[in-house]
Amino acid sequence: MEPVYRTIIGLARTVFFVQGLKFTVKGAEHIPPTGGAVIAVNHTGYMDFTYAGLPVRKPKRYVRFMAKKEVFDNNISGPIMRALKHIPVDRAAGADSYKAAVDYLRRGELVGVYPEATISRSFEIKEFKSGAARMAIEAGVPIVPIVIWGAQRVWTKGFPKRLGRTNTPISIMVGEPIQPYEPAADLTAELRATMQRMLLEVQDGYEHEPGAYWVPARLGGSAPTLEQADAMDAAEAAEKAARRASRAD
Repeated sequence: MEPVYRTIIGLARTVFFVQGLKFTVKGAEHIPPTGGAVIAVNHTGYMDFTYAGLPVRKPKRYVRFMAKKEVFDNNISGPIMRALKHIPVDRAAGADSYKAAVDYLRRGELVGVYPEATISRSFEIKEFKSGAARMAIEAGVPIVPIVIWGAQRVWTKGFPKRLGRTNTPISIMVGEPIQPYEPAADLTAELRATMQRMLLEVQDGYEHEPGAYWVPARLGGSAPTLEQADAMDAAEAAEKAARRASRAD
């Protein structure tokens, strides 16, 4: 029993109802009913992790998400994140969070990760970090891919949040578990290719507004291409590094 987690889930579902969000969930039967697994989720918006928890409730399980340390440092979100047993990630020194995640997996927990590491401004699947694969290999657990589409319409990077009643449709697809194998680079490549195929499938039949900011360029939207988005991310990272160096001086 996890009363805090159950309470948060109840509150989240109430918020979803008030917002009028319309969920379509496919493949929830692929969530393992017991045992550890890495839950790999694509990253298009700030609310992805709340939606990724929906299919996991079918077997009545909980996900321990890996999230940046700053969320835990916040006076409001920090106590909640710790109560839900999520895992803080210090991007400057990630060894401790990696070890904690592997320990969780070995104890039979579900650990949620974003292999892209940051929100995809293009809403395409970015290049993956190898952490999800390495954790699965070390803990001896499968990776379960989850693709979410429509979350970027609620709240994404660079655009105002839309947390009122929007009646936004959100599609969620859970793929078949991928068993771990070495090398991690090959497992990472398979995971990314699988999630790219899943993304195309969930986009098929979804109504995309021509020219909309949340629609990929490939589908006639005004979102940057993957290459353009990567260049924007690199410029932003360089700017942050320069600010850190300036403060250090």
